[in-house]
Amino acid sequence: MAKADFYETLGVARTADEKELKSAFRKLAMQCHPDKNPGDAAAEKKFKEINEAYETLKDPQKRAAYDRFGHAAFEQGGMGGGGFGGGGFAGAGGFSDIFEDIFGEMMGGGRGRRSSNGRERGADLRYNMEITLEEAFEGKTAQIRVPTAITCDACTGTGAKPGTKPTTCSTCHGSGRVRTAQGFFSVERTCPTCQGKGQTISDPCTKCHGHGRVTEERSLSVNIPAGIEDGTRIRLQGEGEAGLRGGPAGDLYIFLSVAPHPFFKRDGADLYCTVPVSMTTAALGGKFDVSTLDGTKSRVTIPEGTQAGKQFRLKAKGMPVLRSSQVGDLYIQIQIETPQKLTKRQRELLQEFEQISSKENNPESSGFFSRMKDFFDTLSD
Repeated sequence: MAKADFYETLGVARTADEKELKSAFRKLAMQCHPDKNPGDAAAEKKFKEINEAYETLKDPQKRAAYDRFGHAAFEQGGMGGGGFGGGGFAGAGGFSDIFEDIFGEMMGGGRGRRSSNGRERGADLRYNMEITLEEAFEGKTAQIRVPTAITCDACTGTGAKPGTKPTTCSTCHGSGRVRTAQGFFSVERTCPTCQGKGQTISDPCTKCHGHGRVTEERSLSVNIPAGIEDGTRIRLQGEGEAGLRGGPAGDLYIFLSVAPHPFFKRDGADLYCTVPVSMTTAALGGKFDVSTLDGTKSRVTIPEGTQAGKQFRLKAKGMPVLRSSQVGDLYIQIQIETPQKLTKRQRELLQEFEQISSKENNPESSGFFSRMKDFFDTLSD
């Protein structure tokens, strides 16, 4: 039976970004996990299917291969996985495309990029952009400059001098391929005269020297939505290199990274901030203000006897959820600072406090050593 489409398995559109893929996977995984469905073979099968779908689509390279060739991109012997017998490559559908792309490019063919009239799709480009956490919180429109190959305006991409035009190759008659007989076999290879273009240029354009493209730095506007996460990829369709001889342009991929913040750490839509407080404030209680990314300040009240590691939640003070009205939370974690460089009087007061302290003042430390002693006493019996 044919495999279900990976996007349908996860219940997402083919345009879904990494955040949407992860959210859909987590939701389905929780529903179908074998621990929640003991003895349910159907749930176990579904769990394996969504795992396979997510592992493929979360990887940019695997996803690109799947989008182009489907399940055949990862199967031995093409569709059906039955080796090279039977229908052979002709019946293999997408797998024959993969074979042609790999070996055809080595021989100058490249059916996946070049058409029969010599037009060739432009290359995809990558642009790495780093933004601050504040920019990820608010969203922004960024202006970037990208050096790329664009269509030559002098020859409109033909590569021929204005007023002239390319002529059909006399060797391959425009197909870009030639066949030669070797014994019982007939071998097809790239035309040596036109290098697979199907056309020859006798009088090349002086601006692009016959390439049909020139290199130029372009200014582009990139919309970065609020709540974007580190590692997100933004695709600008048709903004890559111009195609050869009138071929379609490639795409531009913006790979975003969020710079480390001096105060906040991010986990999804939630933010975490460690705040040091004095030993006396932790013991007696107190208040302090924390600045948040939305430009406001929030007051945190710590009760008497607060311990190190205690967290306080500030609701809806975290990051916005991408393409949603939801907002994460901000968690304040207390770090108790031990006094340093004590004066003589300060030392005397602390020693006096230690002498008059009871187990009720330090229940955790008193109980810990008592439990440790009992544990090792039991092992020695």
